[in-house]
Amino acid sequence: MTRYLWAGLALLGLLLATTACGSGQTDGATLTVYSGRNERLVGPLLERFAQETGTDIKVRYGDTAELAATILEEGDQSPADVFLAQDAGALGALAKAGRLRTLSDALLKQVDERFRAPNGQWVGLSGRARVVAYNTKLLQPADLPDSILGFTDPKWTGKLGWAPTNGSVQAVVTALRLTEGEAGAKAWLEGIQRNQPKVYPNNIAIVDAVGKGEIGAGFVNHYYLYSFLREQGDQFPVRNYHPRAGGPGAMVNVAGIGILTTAKHTQVTERFLAFLLGKEAQQYFAQETFEYPLAPDVPTLPGLEPLSSIKAPKLDLGNLADLEGTLRLLRETGVL
Repeated sequence: MTRYLWAGLALLGLLLATTACGSGQTDGATLTVYSGRNERLVGPLLERFAQETGTDIKVRYGDTAELAATILEEGDQSPADVFLAQDAGALGALAKAGRLRTLSDALLKQVDERFRAPNGQWVGLSGRARVVAYNTKLLQPADLPDSILGFTDPKWTGKLGWAPTNGSVQAVVTALRLTEGEAGAKAWLEGIQRNQPKVYPNNIAIVDAVGKGEIGAGFVNHYYLYSFLREQGDQFPVRNYHPRAGGPGAMVNVAGIGILTTAKHTQVTERFLAFLLGKEAQQYFAQETFEYPLAPDVPTLPGLEPLSSIKAPKLDLGNLADLEGTLRLLRETGVL
């Protein structure tokens, strides 16, 4: 069964639900959403909220970083009410620029403090762990280094895959700059480059290549594997490795949301956030996108490594905002 059919079934389940975010109407209010998350992913949730509340939702989809830049350019004239981002760095950039409102304690307290802004200006909706996908016919966890820093060893020459144009990879490099310093991040990039990694356009292509044995391992987000397992079964020869020593290669980033200072209907925007943090929407993220739900009492997909056992670095995720500095380093090292 394809992922999209599953998404349709999930939407049907949502439509049958009766208690996602209350029973009242919003009297035809308009909500303008800038979404860095794909329409196939979040469209069913937006449709559910619109049907339940009578809200007229206008959505602008696009790349997270580009939409954040657009909001900054639009300033006080931005039509956006909320920004739904693929990663916390973009939300952090808007918060630092004074473009996000402080959220209510009722919303913030639904999510563990490490997955929300310390100043309360954005909140995570789902967790996305960085992992190393490896071919189980070629490698075992014991063969993999304690952290991604170990992949600079020459023995990995020609055996690795990555997608350096992908925002999640760039977030890891930003995290490396924070934890290892500019020199440390540069040394890692240069070491990986010396090992001649194969470059792929996205995470799906990497997991597919690992499964075919084209490469032994690749740097991806955790949830891509589960699409393959759902469609091909447990015999698919790829599994995820969470680096045992932690560090940026074990980072858990979030897809999150913030209310812009240009929001016109505070009650509707806060209700929208409450809906996305509610049980039905969180179950959707867990079951259909294979991400980690961040609201309490919503179980993760069976088989996922518990968040509590992942040795993620202690970072303010909003500090992953310096994309320009990371892009500059990627160009300087010849990665881009």
